[in-house]
Amino acid sequence: MARYAGLTWDHPRGRDALEAAAANVPDDLEIVWDVHSLEGFESAPIDELAQRYDLIVLDHPHIGDALVHDSLQPMEDVVGSDVLADIARRAVGPSLETYRLDGRTWALPLDAATQVSARRDDLAPVEPRTWDDVRAIAQEAPVALSLSGPHAYLTFASVCQSLGAPLAGGVADEIVEVGAAEAALALLSEIAAHAPHGSDTENPIALLERMTSSDDIAYIPLVYGYVGYADRSLARPVTFGPSPTGADGRVGSTIGGTGIAVTRRAEVSEALRAHLVWLLSDEAQTDFIPAHHGQPAMAGAWDSAAVNAPFGDFYRRTRATIEGAWTRPRFPRFTPVQSEMSLAVREALLSGMSARDLVATLTRLQNEAAGHHVQEVHS
Repeated sequence: MARYAGLTWDHPRGRDALEAAAANVPDDLEIVWDVHSLEGFESAPIDELAQRYDLIVLDHPHIGDALVHDSLQPMEDVVGSDVLADIARRAVGPSLETYRLDGRTWALPLDAATQVSARRDDLAPVEPRTWDDVRAIAQEAPVALSLSGPHAYLTFASVCQSLGAPLAGGVADEIVEVGAAEAALALLSEIAAHAPHGSDTENPIALLERMTSSDDIAYIPLVYGYVGYADRSLARPVTFGPSPTGADGRVGSTIGGTGIAVTRRAEVSEALRAHLVWLLSDEAQTDFIPAHHGQPAMAGAWDSAAVNAPFGDFYRRTRATIEGAWTRPRFPRFTPVQSEMSLAVREALLSGMSARDLVATLTRLQNEAAGHHVQEVHS
């Protein structure tokens, strides 16, 4: 029997479908899933995890570090190029592309998510469409921002994208044009000044839990979508929708989601290969995964009336946003520098730091990390 140790993140969306699928594998295959927190998923060193696990559910910014340490097997070798071509045809938005780097594919897009808006219909009956709409609603109802951990950076990046100024992905003179940064910082500062107490320290799960368990938060303009909180059987369900747009109607969002990777320590059996291919099949993505609290990554599920019906059209309402989402850099050392940049954005919102100083700080942090990798490659 082929036995494998897997690691995923500790939330029903990250855990339940994988565990249920592992309970129904053939007799010649055994997969045991461990879990770690959302914070661990976002920041744990991938090379250390790859020494202990055969399968890892990861975030795409980890890919650069994984390649430096030769931690993962390319999916072309695991499932084959024909399977990857089929997944590319069926995947929603850039879900598969986020796991492609240096000409190879390093994970399969098990789960798709991006930053979208979250609203309580009873507390905010009219859905904001633009950032000017968000400004207006923040004067009348409790509006929160997702700013904890890496999310201040992610929110800032998405606002900049909606203003027509996506952040640079590597070494640059400026990570973003100062004028765009000034507009984004002013917008976020205005909203943050009225945000519910303590919301700035809560991760997306905590924010959405708070929305569904109290009346403290009426609206979040940018937060990673979690379909379970849209369940219409909840007493206070969340309605997810498109992210707010800039003046020209431009979408601003930073893609997230998760991929399932195979580490170098794993000896891939035919049974494991078949299991991974099945997890990405339309059958599993449209039926099995949604039935076990998962959030599929294939467009067939996102378009399905049956999949959307229990969740207030979660997938259909956010489809356009994920199709236009921005992909973060994936150079080595990006994961820790992302946290440092997020801290700088939070400090700017609290201290009144100028946009010029914030841009200088973000540019320095990113250039030091990305430039270090460039020097290593050419040394």
